[in-house]
Amino acid sequence: MTSLTQLQPNGLWRFFAQFCAIPHPSKHEAALSQWIQTWAREQGLPVVVDQVGNLIIKKPATPGMEDRKGVILQAHIDMVPQANADTQHDFTKDPIDAYVDGEWVRARGTTLGADNGIGAAACLAVLADRHIKHGPIEVLLTIDEEAGMTGAKGLQPGLLEGEILLNTDSEQDGEVYMGCAGGVDALLRFAYAAEPVPAEHQAWEIKLSGLRGGHSGVNIHQGRGNANKLLARLLESLSHELPLRLAELSGGTLRNAIPREARALLLLPSQHADALAAALTRLSAPLKTELAAIDSKLGFSLTQAPLPSRCLNQAAQQRLLDALLACPNGVIRMSDAIAGVVETSTNLGVISTQDDAIQVQCLIRSLNETGRQHVEQMTQAVANLAGAECQFSGHYPGWTPDPASPIMRLLRETHKELFTSDPKIMVIHAGLECGLFQPAYPHWDMVSFGPTIQGAHSPDERVHIPAVHRFWQLLIRLLEQIPSR
Repeated sequence: MTSLTQLQPNGLWRFFAQFCAIPHPSKHEAALSQWIQTWAREQGLPVVVDQVGNLIIKKPATPGMEDRKGVILQAHIDMVPQANADTQHDFTKDPIDAYVDGEWVRARGTTLGADNGIGAAACLAVLADRHIKHGPIEVLLTIDEEAGMTGAKGLQPGLLEGEILLNTDSEQDGEVYMGCAGGVDALLRFAYAAEPVPAEHQAWEIKLSGLRGGHSGVNIHQGRGNANKLLARLLESLSHELPLRLAELSGGTLRNAIPREARALLLLPSQHADALAAALTRLSAPLKTELAAIDSKLGFSLTQAPLPSRCLNQAAQQRLLDALLACPNGVIRMSDAIAGVVETSTNLGVISTQDDAIQVQCLIRSLNETGRQHVEQMTQAVANLAGAECQFSGHYPGWTPDPASPIMRLLRETHKELFTSDPKIMVIHAGLECGLFQPAYPHWDMVSFGPTIQGAHSPDERVHIPAVHRFWQLLIRLLEQIPSR
């Protein structure tokens, strides 16, 4: 971590290096939370841990600025745990191996956690710096943002006194966000009656890998391959040529990450081994060509595997493949009101094989409730036709833009003062916690900004070092200019 601690702004990067050293995937933030609490109390800063585990740390105004409006600096302390197939990493125990690569910071073989570790590090750096001029500050660090937004949903009214919230969870330098999509999880469950493996069959494992993956909100419109959908297409084509039986199917690891890898365990009569290899080569070639411009590293492998004890019955197998092919995925509609912004999308994120069922997890996002309801209806219809169960859960609202926002206007003016250019005012298709704060704190004036982070939710994640410096400059100057109450 030595190289990270030599970067500027030094205080921010030192905190981020410490975050990398403490495992903190979603739902396993306790160790990092405890470290932050201990650090804050050592600085003489009061800390509150609310009923769901969010941290609230308060710092008084610098002398002469006590009359300024109170500001809440906000970030989440969990990270998305994604690793390449050839990387052995336990996110609950192993530190992130971060390193400097030119103008970028990356991690070896895993997600980096810059989403939202850089924002959280900036919040602590403001608390630690005694030279920054600011009014009353409260730092709100939420938990479990990536896997359910539990922290934001559980935030109770009356805990925070500020009027302005600065969310640090955006990922593009020069862009400022004033709204975001809401979302809901869909879980499809395909029950099946298992059958014994037919006599004289061999087991084969097909693996699909090499896709870029990415954030299911930020990258969903970029045409990146979805491993689950691609493998379903391949299996359907293979099943028309060979008498294959499906024993297992799995793909993806998180419902909010575009799946990069998927695998299937197949059974075939032994005499079809050569035909399977030839068919795989022939049928996978068009898929590689289709995605060559965006996912040039897409690959397929075939290896013989140990024989399982059972497999899906043929009727269940066909219902499953039909449903996976029909299940909506990707962009459903672009926004008419905001050019270039996705209005509604869905991500077929995870497939897993259970003892008596195969489960499929999707994340539906939309800037409006009607778009979300439309995709819910489509997903439910697919489940109905396939005889599967379908449940929707974890609904969270979007963040409605406020064109008259005073903090948005001040941030725009501050950006132009520092960098001689106006920022782009945006609405993001990804989920931000701002919308969930509104029921408890409807008076908050909110805005979201951050440095450039590419490849979030995938092992390609990287953060741009010069953009982090500009983000810090903007944050500090903005705090200095917060108006009086």
